[in-house]
Amino acid sequence: MTYIELSAWFVGVAVVAAVVLSVVAGRNRAHLGAIAATVVVLFLLTAVFDTVMIATGLFHYSPDHLLGVHIGLAPLEDFAYPLAGAVLLPTLWAALRARRRARAGLRGAEEDPS
Repeated sequence: MTYIELSAWFVGVAVVAAVVLSVVAGRNRAHLGAIAATVVVLFLLTAVFDTVMIATGLFHYSPDHLLGVHIGLAPLEDFAYPLAGAVLLPTLWAALRARRRARAGLRGAEEDPS
């Protein structure tokens, strides 16, 4: 399996989970603008820090399993993980927040004597 295949599976699972979590969150879903801004920041950080770590020899990749596209020294495949995190984590947060609000609403309705 190549790195791009592994990355595609990883991002695919994250996107499917994000869609399901967005449905669960309902109106309280994560904002696309915030997700996009997070992706941009994480990509910049990944490009800088992966380049530094690769340049210092902390790790390397087998060129046989890479596409050959690099940003700095970071292979394109390295950007799948921050993309998956930036898509999945805000939707998870929104779904958990919606669930908490729903529970608080139910408790409030139980306590309301009217």
